[in-house]
Amino acid sequence: MAAAVWTDRGTRAKNLLWILTGSRSNHTALKPRYDALVIGGGHNGLVAAAYLQKGGVKTAVLERRHVLGGAAVTEEIFPGFRFSRCSYLLSLLRPHICRDLELKKHGLKVYMREPHSFTPMLEEGMKGAPPRSLTLGSDLAKNLSEIDKFSQKDAKAYPEFVAHLEKLASAIHPLLDSPPVDIKGVTAGSLRKRLAATKTLMPFAKLGLKLGGNIPDFYEIITAPIMKILTRWFDSEPLRATLATDGVIGAMTSPSNPGSGYVLLHHVMGELEKEKGAWGYVEGGMGGVSQAIARAAQSYGVDIFTEKNVEQILVGSDGATKGVVIKDGTEIYSNVVLSNATPYATFKYLTPKGALSEEFIKAVDQIDYTSPVTKINVALDKLPNFLASPTPDDKPGPHHQCSIHLNCENVDILEAAYKDAINGRPSARPMLEMTIPSVLDPTLAPPGCHVVSLFTQFTPYHIKGREWTQQDREDFADTVFDWVEQYAPGFKTSVVGREILSPPDLEKIFGLTGGNIFHGSMSLDQLYLARPLPSLSDYRSPIKGLYLCGSGCHPGGGVMGSPGWNAALTAISDLKRR
Repeated sequence: MAAAVWTDRGTRAKNLLWILTGSRSNHTALKPRYDALVIGGGHNGLVAAAYLQKGGVKTAVLERRHVLGGAAVTEEIFPGFRFSRCSYLLSLLRPHICRDLELKKHGLKVYMREPHSFTPMLEEGMKGAPPRSLTLGSDLAKNLSEIDKFSQKDAKAYPEFVAHLEKLASAIHPLLDSPPVDIKGVTAGSLRKRLAATKTLMPFAKLGLKLGGNIPDFYEIITAPIMKILTRWFDSEPLRATLATDGVIGAMTSPSNPGSGYVLLHHVMGELEKEKGAWGYVEGGMGGVSQAIARAAQSYGVDIFTEKNVEQILVGSDGATKGVVIKDGTEIYSNVVLSNATPYATFKYLTPKGALSEEFIKAVDQIDYTSPVTKINVALDKLPNFLASPTPDDKPGPHHQCSIHLNCENVDILEAAYKDAINGRPSARPMLEMTIPSVLDPTLAPPGCHVVSLFTQFTPYHIKGREWTQQDREDFADTVFDWVEQYAPGFKTSVVGREILSPPDLEKIFGLTGGNIFHGSMSLDQLYLARPLPSLSDYRSPIKGLYLCGSGCHPGGGVMGSPGWNAALTAISDLKRR
């Protein structure tokens, strides 16, 4: 199980009121029949439920845990300290979903971060000056001044690089908000049906028109190693390494592996409060966005239940979905079922054996869920003070509010960390992304205290072929803290509690197969028409009435709401044709 260690110092946490963000069931009884059932109260499941209900389909959501949100949850792990326990930043929530569901009216509040990233160096300062650091944000002039500390040439190239990347990222937006091309519909059936299916080609046409002469550049960035791109543009290691982190974050890959370019593009194509590529903190933690979606869904009439663990999907003798049975034996019937679980969990654990062909199950077994991530949630009694940007009197500086990249000043460090995990051991010098949301959001920690998220890479699912032990977790966390201590002396003595979530823990607690935060690798063989499999890219399963609505579907990988929205519209369309 996950390691959680609390050191009670009798501090300021004692009298803090805990605000529970994990809304329990609405006060309605579970009915024996619905038009639609959604398995899993993660953000995509909640979005799917909201749109189903808006479309006139009576819907219920069944969540196995006591708290809604899936990976986007807020939980009080230590008294007075409330954490975004898994997912920790917001950017890829699609704007049209935010508008449609009026999420701000339902309580969603976002803290924008400025600057965006801070990469301190481990080096001796010169002539009494602190070590250097690289800070990047939305102010281009400040960015150029920061980059100029390392390379004047890179500072001159940076504006053109940003514009180039923004053009490529914005071109992909039409694909995010539409199902993949209906290949079968376009190539088979009557002329009328084929013409109707051609509308699914429109997003691709929009992509091509937006890209224009940049189509070769787009093709290169989605297929190439990110270092091939970055080396062409820049010379300085701190800048290349900082940008390269977005090419490997959450992925078991290195900056020199093909496909890491797409992962970078994926992480810069979001937006927040109309700012392209921005990431922010949700007030109250990431559970705040899930709660806003849940409240919107309930306002339309969705019934939401927690602690309802679905044991199996019911399939009739005609091969169609009939509903679900929950762990206490209660059967709930419905016309359609949408699963927000991973494709692997849906078809291997929830679907009755014999309902799917051996060939299909074999294909499901081949989906890649490899994860490099161990998430460490830390409660502190004071703010970290970085040698590269010291702040007096425990006062936050601008760099405290952004993503703090440690062990990221050189690409060779990232490569070595990756190789450790590939060889079956946690990284000796892991890539660390630290965030301190309590700097902007006072609801998360007692006065003067802070919550820290450490998103660490690279760690394997098995250590040298065996299961993680409690000692393995503690040893890896000690390694992480030793590195943080080098950048911010005094960090270790400020720790009052820590929770260590290895890949198996992320799987067990949040249902993330393999611990993969994306519900499946974001490699090119598992994107768009092949996400999660070529036969499943339209959200429909081989079982009539069973749909996938989670991040394992297109566009996947934390693009919040789109899979749920697309799956709901697909299910509504099919119900109308019945």
